[in-house]
Amino acid sequence: MAPAPAVAPASQEVPVAAVPKLSPLKPTFSIPSSLGQTKKLGETKVEEEVSQVAEQVEEPSFTAAPAAQEIALTQALLDQAIFSIQDVFRTANRNLELTLLDQEIKVLDGEITLQVSGSIQEDIAQKMKPELMGLVRKFTGATSFAISIVQQEEAVDDKGKLYTSTDKLKFLREKHPALMELQRKFDLDVDF
Repeated sequence: MAPAPAVAPASQEVPVAAVPKLSPLKPTFSIPSSLGQTKKLGETKVEEEVSQVAEQVEEPSFTAAPAAQEIALTQALLDQAIFSIQDVFRTANRNLELTLLDQEIKVLDGEITLQVSGSIQEDIAQKMKPELMGLVRKFTGATSFAISIVQQEEAVDDKGKLYTSTDKLKFLREKHPALMELQRKFDLDVDF
């Protein structure tokens, strides 16, 4: 006698293996063999992405954002933050920029005035201007200010150039009166 085939009761669920699984993998495609096929694949891919993006476009909802408080830069704020700003340049070994920041920096009506002497310092100041603006914002919290670069005029020497040795000796005697005393005391005869 043959055993009776097992009959599943009607109340049992369908086995898990019978339910098709959805694969998270994307379908594969063949590698194009020519440039024309590559362009076609690229065009169809772009068209698919455009259609997907077009379907996902939502109307933006506008809500009133709270107005950010505008902080104007003052000389006191800059004076508090200048050492931190200089320290950033010091740790980066940027000595040329430090020479500009070591000079007197004035703030007038929310405008920082950097004084430079010469075209080389002016170029350095122009290059560091964006970074300096970011550092000033970071360390002071100021939101409205500008940076201007002013060419500093060199002081004109009224005494003129010292060309001869006699002129140099006269200048040194005026500057250091003790030099004349040493010359007299040790009976030094300066012959030029």
